[in-house]
Amino acid sequence: MALPKNFLWGGATAANQAEGAVLEDGRGLSNVDLLPVGKNRMRVALGDLEMLEWDDAHYYPAKEGIDMYHRYLDDIELLAEMGFKVYRMSISWTRIFPNGDDKIPNEKGLQFYETVFKALRKHGIEPLVTLAHFDVPVSMIKRFGGWRSREMVDAYVRYAETVFIRYKGLVKYWLTFNEINILLHQPFVGGGLIFKEGEDKTQIKYQAAHYQLVASALATKKAHEIDPENQIGCMLAGGMHYPYSCRPEDYQEAINRDRENYFFIDVQAQGAYPRYALKKFEREKLDIQMEDGDLEILAKYPVDFVSFSFYSSRTVSGFEEDYAQTTGNLFKSIKNPHLKSTEWGWQIDPLGLRNALNQLTDRYRKPIFIVENGLGAVDTPDENGYVEDDYRIDYIKRHIEAFKAAVEEDGVDLMGYTTWGCLDLVAASTGQMSKRYGFVYVDRDDQGKGTFNRSKKKSFNWYKKVIASNGEELSLN
Repeated sequence: MALPKNFLWGGATAANQAEGAVLEDGRGLSNVDLLPVGKNRMRVALGDLEMLEWDDAHYYPAKEGIDMYHRYLDDIELLAEMGFKVYRMSISWTRIFPNGDDKIPNEKGLQFYETVFKALRKHGIEPLVTLAHFDVPVSMIKRFGGWRSREMVDAYVRYAETVFIRYKGLVKYWLTFNEINILLHQPFVGGGLIFKEGEDKTQIKYQAAHYQLVASALATKKAHEIDPENQIGCMLAGGMHYPYSCRPEDYQEAINRDRENYFFIDVQAQGAYPRYALKKFEREKLDIQMEDGDLEILAKYPVDFVSFSFYSSRTVSGFEEDYAQTTGNLFKSIKNPHLKSTEWGWQIDPLGLRNALNQLTDRYRKPIFIVENGLGAVDTPDENGYVEDDYRIDYIKRHIEAFKAAVEEDGVDLMGYTTWGCLDLVAASTGQMSKRYGFVYVDRDDQGKGTFNRSKKKSFNWYKKVIASNGEELSLN
């Protein structure tokens, strides 16, 4: 069995990493606009350092991104030339509601995305749109503390309803929150959370999680009411957890980490808090405030499909001393001696992708969509901007082979595949441009210098051939 003929091949970007034009045409400030490059980036991302205004001491790459706001139509031409069937992108919440909960939406923002969606449709490309891709209006962080407040739920649902109505017939594939589980690991990025000294961070994070889960379910309800053709997905930062050894303690740790990872998706896809989560709340004395009807909302409006990012697997142990040699992943992980690593320490594991697809299928019994996968690497262009990126081609080829096997041999119901950063963009983890993922080279460096000119890499024509053959032609040349 080959991939289905309607398989959705494409690529993905995010508004905050690509658009730039941060305060242009009425757009408001968002949390991720305030992530600086350098030593303070992680402290801000963790919610340990308050930074709700720009200052002159830091460089903020999201301000200009890759200037996609002014180059969208040309960029879409490039995606069309590759033969994209789908393009995953996000709407900037503050481009529609600058303060998050304004009485009237910003028409210039609404018109911008309408132009984008119509251009995609002209080329036969389905938009796959993320409503909140690490995107919390700064105004609402200042007034309410971000997702620690119930105020966020109504504002988010109103924003979702606004765009569902405006783009009815233009967009039918939606994701409610990007990598929703990142809320637990980078609370400012995932939820606009900033902690005061002495606060119970775990309590605040799981309370914010509840509000996001309710908001996601209510957005799913609205989407189906407004257009029955809409398909709504959830999205997690995926990756298998391997036990470091066959010690039972290591295996138990792998189970526990998988549960922490899948917690959000268990609720969004299955419509209820899993028992292990309720036991955690009880054991750790977490008092999650829920309004009457919240659990019924979660039960009644689960998502239609499950999507995830996959860059690497993780190896974990039940013993702290084993973490002496860790990898560069956001998630705490031991270096796996059986896998090679990227230049940023992310371990390369195509078989892990196949394993993850099977695990998600067995757990949720819903269609699956791989919405991020790719290799962040340093590219060296020639004088024409051409990059001979055989290393990227090899990485993607091996992951395509893995998900094809999951479909053809294991029976996974896979909707599509969008590589991350189809055009080079600002890396979310570091803020660097030098950590490149794209098939298209963008002339921009880590200090914000460059022309923004686009040029095709070797992988551009390779991926074009892959799409044209529906994944049958994977050879390098």
